[in-house]
Amino acid sequence: MNSPKPTKAELQAAVHKTVPDVIAPGLQVLFCGINPGLYSGAVGHHFARPGNRFWPTLYAAGFTPRLLSPFEERTLLELGYGITNVVERTTATAAELAAEEFVAGGRRLAAKVRTYQPRYLAVLGIGAYRTAFAQPKAQLGLQPATIAATQIWVLPNPSGLNAHYRREELAQLFHELGAVVAGHEP
Repeated sequence: MNSPKPTKAELQAAVHKTVPDVIAPGLQVLFCGINPGLYSGAVGHHFARPGNRFWPTLYAAGFTPRLLSPFEERTLLELGYGITNVVERTTATAAELAAEEFVAGGRRLAAKVRTYQPRYLAVLGIGAYRTAFAQPKAQLGLQPATIAATQIWVLPNPSGLNAHYRREELAQLFHELGAVVAGHEP
């Protein structure tokens, strides 16, 4: 289910591309990345760069029955999950994004959440959430704010570039959301 690794030229050509949302009405959880990386832009799938811990973390936390490939991302819809991003355009790193892009992305994301009405919005990146939603003191976990009836949960970014969390810690934090979604307290 994997496609060939993108060439350097393909990665360079992916600058400012977008990756289509994996979304449907009434999802249990809409996972929201910061923005797609160049690798994801080149192959057209979310969290596609080798070393990104999103797919292994979903599996380890019990969201998926097996380890999915980024190329199987639409399988998430059958499980009640989806993927979007705060900022739509691709970059080599999230550090290339301006605060204004996060704020505009937060407004666009809020409109998307009102339209699709997922039960939870899981923002994958505390800094992105703080900036996009003007919540400078937000912490990981369930947020006091909501978007309409959608509850917001903030998780660490699973990028391999975010070395603050070991795989086990990341899986445990994702599992806490999964337990609440399943109706069991963590």
